[in-house]
This record gives sequence, C-alpha cells and structure tokens, in this order.
Amino acid sequence: MLKRQTRLLNLYAIGFLFFLYGPLLLILLFSFNDSLYVAFPLKGVTFKWYRGLLDYPGLLSALRNTVTVAIPVSLCCTALGLLTARALTRYEFPGKRPIFGLILLPLVIPYIILGIALLTTVRKTFDLPLSLWTVGASHLLVCLPFSVMVLLSRFEGFDRSFEEASLDLGESGWMTFWRVTFPLVLPGVISSLLLSFTASFDEFLLAFFLSGDGPTLPIYIWSQLRFPQKLPGVLALGSCILAFSISLIVIAEWFRRKGNAHGQSSVI
Repeated sequence: MLKRQTRLLNLYAIGFLFFLYGPLLLILLFSFNDSLYVAFPLKGVTFKWYRGLLDYPGLLSALRNTVTVAIPVSLCCTALGLLTARALTRYEFPGKRPIFGLILLPLVIPYIILGIALLTTVRKTFDLPLSLWTVGASHLLVCLPFSVMVLLSRFEGFDRSFEEASLDLGESGWMTFWRVTFPLVLPGVISSLLLSFTASFDEFLLAFFLSGDGPTLPIYIWSQLRFPQKLPGVLALGSCILAFSISLIVIAEWFRRKGNAHGQSSVI
C-alpha cells in the first residue's frame, strides 16, 4: 500500500512539474528552430535568432531601462528589508503583527488591481509624469516582502550570544552590527539582492501601467509579439532571460542555504 502511494505521489510530482515547466522547455526548443513558425516538426537547428538579437531596434534601450530600475530597487529593498527584519526579530513594540502583515500585503493583492491603484494615485492625486521613477517605486513596493522574508529567516536563526559577547567587550551597538551581525547575515543579504533584482527585472504588469515612454524589457518583448516575423527572436530573448533568472535564483538559494547552515553550525 505504501509503495503504491509513493508511486502515485511520484507520478503526481512528475505531472505537476511537466505542466508547470513544459511550456518553458518549448520556448527554449523553438528558439533554435530554423523557421518563423512555431510548429512541429522542426525545420532545423540554428543559432541565427540569438546572433540577431542585438540588431533589434530598442532592445538595448529597454534592457538598460530594466537594469536601471532593478539595481536601485534591489539595493533599496535589501537595505529596508535588513532594518525591518532586525526590528521584527529583536524588539517588541505595539502593532508589530499588523505592520508585518502590511509589509506582506502586496503578495496577496492582484497586480492588476495594484497597478490601477498606483496609476490613479500617481496621475490623479499627485499629477506626476509616468517614468522609470514610478516603475521603480512600484517595484520597491512588491519586492520588499521578498527581501523581508529572506532576511527574517536569517535573523531568526542568528545566535545573539555573538552580539552579547561583542557588547561585553566594549563595542558600541553600531560597530557590533557592522563587525558581528552584518557578516553573519551577509549570505541572506546577497540572496535578498539577487531575488529582488530578479523580481524587478521580470515584472511586467506594474511596468505596463507606470512606465510611460521608457519601456522595460518585459514590455518590449510584449510589444514585439504583434509582429509574427519577430517571434523567433522573442523566443530567443525569452530563453536568455529565463536562463539568467534561473541562474540568479539558484545563486540566491545557495547563499540562503549557506547562511542557514552556517547559523546552525555556529549554534552547535
């Protein structure tokens, strides 16, 4: 009976993974197809769609806009997440749980509702022009919960006796943070930077509402889908972004696990 249940669970896991990642594998497969049409059988294998990516007008500009937004967003989210995680794990204060819930609220609000609300606030309330600044502000809002969650897990597994020993030896609270606390939570900080960068880099819906005349890379890709002859190049570009995103997430997870393992070993 147990073996049968195990086989059923394995089949379910395989089917779920295929359903989830099968379309991504098709994107990768057809990006090498020597044809303008996405159809089986493949006409041949070619790398010309990858070689021609830099010839696409507006691609480098959109990539530059995306990186210009993603880097400051990841830095700001990690800095705010570091302070927030430390405050939530070190101190007791009124409204602690509601504040934590408020920080995580963007994770459960549909992005289309959030985009409409932010667009209304920016244009109708403050009468601000749509630009990369508005895109960055919206990405900061939705990326901060990821940073807080990653750094919370690191601070919760942190041995406070190191800080207490530093304070007993005469170090100030500020120097204790930089010389003791920060090096120990550094893997979580790096993981937060990479995850926030990836979330901002790949985000489409909020950028669609708030980008103005400076499109980010996801919006550029969406605009190219209107032209059938550009579909193979879009598939090649999507494959590059997919590989880049997966690499960042794997590196971030490696740093997170390394930090947790280091924290557990230091406690032992």
